[in-house]
Amino acid sequence: MRLGLALGYWGRGPDPAHLELARRAEELGYASVWTAEAWGSDAFTPLTWIAAHTSRIRLGTGIAQMAARTPTATAMHALTLDHLSGGRMMLGLGLSGPQVVEGWYGRPFPGSPLTATREYVDVIRQVLRREAPVELAGRFHSHPYDGPDATGLGKPLKPITHPLRSRLPVLLGAEGPKNIAQTTRIADGWLPLYWSPMRTDVYAASLTGLPDGFMIAPMARARVCDDVAEGLLPVKAMLGFYIGGMGHAARNFHADLMARMGFEEEARRIQRLFLEGRKEEAVLAVPDAFADEISLVGPRERIAERLELWRKGPVTDLLVTAPDPHTLRVLAELN
Repeated sequence: MRLGLALGYWGRGPDPAHLELARRAEELGYASVWTAEAWGSDAFTPLTWIAAHTSRIRLGTGIAQMAARTPTATAMHALTLDHLSGGRMMLGLGLSGPQVVEGWYGRPFPGSPLTATREYVDVIRQVLRREAPVELAGRFHSHPYDGPDATGLGKPLKPITHPLRSRLPVLLGAEGPKNIAQTTRIADGWLPLYWSPMRTDVYAASLTGLPDGFMIAPMARARVCDDVAEGLLPVKAMLGFYIGGMGHAARNFHADLMARMGFEEEARRIQRLFLEGRKEEAVLAVPDAFADEISLVGPRERIAERLELWRKGPVTDLLVTAPDPHTLRVLAELN
């Protein structure tokens, strides 16, 4: 099981510790570093900055949002950064949800998310192969565009720049069972939002017949500390926000996922409290058991024991959100 460093996205501004953490992770032998985006900082620019200050560690977007860019624009970002980094780029993508897609990007959320995802990946694959001009008679991503307001002058094109690698890895941040199953067929890896090594059966039906080399790379908060309850507070804060605030009351993919993992009553309570404006109560309502299962928190010995559970399953890459160099070092030593 390889280790990766997940830096996430910025808050009010750039985190001055991120670059040093990435360089430290490279020194410790971490295989990859990942950046993200929500509705603030983008995923590609910080990753390019990290690429310029490192030499070996692989670079992943975990995740870049599909609604933010056309598939050809995303492919251009990926092939450009792959060249500049010497072939270290991994493209992690996610569809997000209606609240973000329509509220932030001003685009309609696709009525068929699986079809939209499949077409998006298809176009990116065509760009990276550069075998012929990009053409797709799609429902969401037609190339050339042929909608009712089209001029009819669109011409199939292929990239001017020759991609460094035609098989640049594409990973998807899928959550629903059908989306996960599709991911195993069209992508090179899967980026689970929540993974419990104690509940791998939740995903078993979607992960049958995995192709060779398929990556399963969940993210987990990690912190070496004496007080487990205190160490879980940032995990609970994150869960409270995602379960309660990252989606509409009637359509929240994160809350649905927590429910499928055996915490349905708790997920709905968190959602209700958050939507009522009782955010602190929502965070406190996150069960310690759930937060603990999906993270690595506590003294070194406890983390060592729990790390064994992660190794026994199908996880190939553990992407840790670690707040300090000490935790990074301890995980590297234990792995």
